[in-house]
Amino acid sequence: MGANASIRDRSLVVGEYTGDPCEAATSPLVRGGGGHAGPGAADVRVSVVVPTLDEADNIPHVLARLPEDLDEVILVDGHSVDDTVAIAIAIRPSVRVVMAPRRGKGAAIAAGFAAARGTIIVMIDADGSNDPAEIPLFVAALMAGADFAKGSRFMPGGRSADITLVRRLGNTALNRAVNGLFGTTYTDLCYGFNAIWARHVATLDVNCDGFEVETLMNIRAARAGLAVVEVPSFEHERLSGASKLSAWRDGRRVLRTIVRERFSTRGVQARPSLTA
Repeated sequence: MGANASIRDRSLVVGEYTGDPCEAATSPLVRGGGGHAGPGAADVRVSVVVPTLDEADNIPHVLARLPEDLDEVILVDGHSVDDTVAIAIAIRPSVRVVMAPRRGKGAAIAAGFAAARGTIIVMIDADGSNDPAEIPLFVAALMAGADFAKGSRFMPGGRSADITLVRRLGNTALNRAVNGLFGTTYTDLCYGFNAIWARHVATLDVNCDGFEVETLMNIRAARAGLAVVEVPSFEHERLSGASKLSAWRDGRRVLRTIVRERFSTRGVQARPSLTA
């Protein structure tokens, strides 16, 4: 893979992954190199967590386009009433199905983290808006030294064909609030395509239920001093069905999360230096 990663600083000044998305789309997962204090290539195992809720029409597209050399795919279902689970098993018999303890994306992500056996965990949405061919970019960013790789639709090289004007304005305002309150330079706050070394999952301590989960992870990664890199990502239109996200309801949940985290007793750790 010809992509190279660049991380300019630890979490509070976000780095950017500068690899070529076109190369990543046709490349196998990165197994060489080595991340910051990370395991060697032989020890890297990639788990993909896919939260689902009534995505029977969309899950075939997502599963069929996942890289072939993943170590495991975990479908975390929020008790769908359609055939999401049956279709997923039929398409990918090796898929591990985990039932979320309750509905909500945050609950599903937490359940997926608990079930994952890999050393790297990638989170991807089940509605077809995330391109599974971008997964090697996220893995490459971690192998290059990042602790947490977060997708961005609004950095150079990223784009969205799905976001509405109201959601864009809300994301921008909330993103600016996080940057101002926590000293980050994020370009995207509420995007579901992310990856993390499994050893840092406990640091994030995902304990929310809804769509505020990405905001929670982004803030806690920053406060813990993790090395965060943003990866440019193209968000496609949802393939079928209606989005479960409500701009006003979930926007308020995100805002409450920001306020709660700002005044929490969770300490800010010193940022260790990044070594090659």
